[in-house]
Amino acid sequence: MSNAAQDSHWECHPVTPDRFEDFGDVINPTRRDTHCWCLSHRLGVKDIEELGGRSRETAMRKLCDRENPPGVLTYRNGEPVGWCSIGPRAEIPRLVVSKLIRPVDAVPVWSIICVVVRSGYRRQGVTEQLLEGAIAYAASRGAPAIEAHPVDPDGRMDTTMAFVGTRTMFERVGFRVIGTTDAVASRMPRLIMRRDL
Repeated sequence: MSNAAQDSHWECHPVTPDRFEDFGDVINPTRRDTHCWCLSHRLGVKDIEELGGRSRETAMRKLCDRENPPGVLTYRNGEPVGWCSIGPRAEIPRLVVSKLIRPVDAVPVWSIICVVVRSGYRRQGVTEQLLEGAIAYAASRGAPAIEAHPVDPDGRMDTTMAFVGTRTMFERVGFRVIGTTDAVASRMPRLIMRRDL
């Protein structure tokens, strides 16, 4: 971890309704309604229309009001700098029906869908703090284990698919490879990595 990261004050919190604007600052700073708002794995088009009245932002706001908010925000010195979409796999419809990322066993894992570091804060130690915060959040909700489905690139990966994360990123916080999915990102196979809690 860099000196700047070590000298910083870090906090991580679930994205509850009172933190929604901070979430927007990380994931969609220009507040474009057509932006994904990190909904693609959680809601289909019809669900977005029903829950959000055709507004993706409104639909995500409503998800943040549920028992298990859809992820965590990391703050550095009070500034929101990172987002991790995490929740029980059973509550993430796209994973539930996926034929490419299938469960490896009956453990009711939580799944990490997306990792985003706010522009201007990359390569400053945010990811490790963010993932540790996501792990602590899942543990506080009784998760027995967490899975992620990153890739293992030789070098830097295509930024459009960077949200899936990398093997080394997850290894740094105690995840281990337990298999490979049939899914790909940037033409690379996505791994199955797990951390038991």
